[in-house]
Amino acid sequence: MKISLVHDYLNEWGGAEVVLKTLSEMWPEAPIYTAFAVPGSSAKKAFAGRKIITSWMQWVPGYKYLYSPFRFLIPWVWKYFDLKEYDVIISSASWFVTKGFDKKPGAIEVCYCHTPPRWLYGYETSVNWKKWRIVRVYALIVGHFLRMYDFGRAQKVDVFVANSRNVAERIKKFYRKEAVVIYPPITPPSAPPHNSKNQKDSSLLTSVAVSGEKKDYYLMVTRIVGGKGIELAVEAAKKYGFKLKVAGEMTGYKKLSITNFQFLGRVSENEKFKLMAEAKAFLALSKDEDFGITPVEAQACGTPVIAFNGGGYKETVVDGKTGVLFDDYSVKGLYEAIRRMGRMRLNRTDIEKNAERFSEERFKKKMLELVSKYGHTGR
Repeated sequence: MKISLVHDYLNEWGGAEVVLKTLSEMWPEAPIYTAFAVPGSSAKKAFAGRKIITSWMQWVPGYKYLYSPFRFLIPWVWKYFDLKEYDVIISSASWFVTKGFDKKPGAIEVCYCHTPPRWLYGYETSVNWKKWRIVRVYALIVGHFLRMYDFGRAQKVDVFVANSRNVAERIKKFYRKEAVVIYPPITPPSAPPHNSKNQKDSSLLTSVAVSGEKKDYYLMVTRIVGGKGIELAVEAAKKYGFKLKVAGEMTGYKKLSITNFQFLGRVSENEKFKLMAEAKAFLALSKDEDFGITPVEAQACGTPVIAFNGGGYKETVVDGKTGVLFDDYSVKGLYEAIRRMGRMRLNRTDIEKNAERFSEERFKKKMLELVSKYGHTGR
């Protein structure tokens, strides 16, 4: 089978890029089609050496700043590509409506859907792009037409794969299509991460993870954008005096003058797992996370998770066994969850075993079975 991969765009490294990375390792000959790839970005670097085919957006001056305001051009971005030579198209779709491509007779499209575009269906987004009235009017008009376009593209997908039951429900609600749930892959801390180049660091990582030595801090690892609950964690740390570390791209919190708060910026995969292994607990605070890969990574390190009881967290954190789920989304609610976990005696083995449900091996096996089944038999 001749296979192609299609992804929104390559800029920031996140959960969707983890999935794409694994897919590209499964099918190393498959080219990656994407709207654009930002040179020097964390995502672009991760796919060095791979055949990446970009759209006309790549040659538009300032494209990495204009792709959001010019989102009405999305249909013309994907129309640029001719994918009719492929037997299987595997699309990795999030907010850029990356799905529903024209294909040759007998070919299929498997869409790994991270979520239907959050901005189109009323979910909180990472950037509050509707804070100005003129933008809200623009969003109302553009959103109406792109919702119709998104629905039409979804009907052309042969097989939907959702990254969680949470997203599968959205697919059924908005697209009226059933979806197979295959959880995203994680690289356990006992194995060197994909971009590991330092065996000494990997050995240190393994020893830390195995020893279970904990330090007196709580940890968040996330992109430093809105909707991730960073403000809630910082306010709780400030009020109740517990130590908080936040790792992620961007520098929006460097100027905060709180003695018990440390913003680490972007860290390497080895550093990330070491931080997770040594943390007292991992904080996952998005209100309606699509899936959430970092809480699973933390559990793979034997670290319990304190998460808001919503979205994909309900599928990855077992309340009272691998961490705490809380309902009161407030500074007090978060602190009460921290206190509750402090009274528990959680079993490290149970925490690590729960993370095994999301292993890279299981992801690869299920995706291979699915593509083999539909790729050879059609719909």
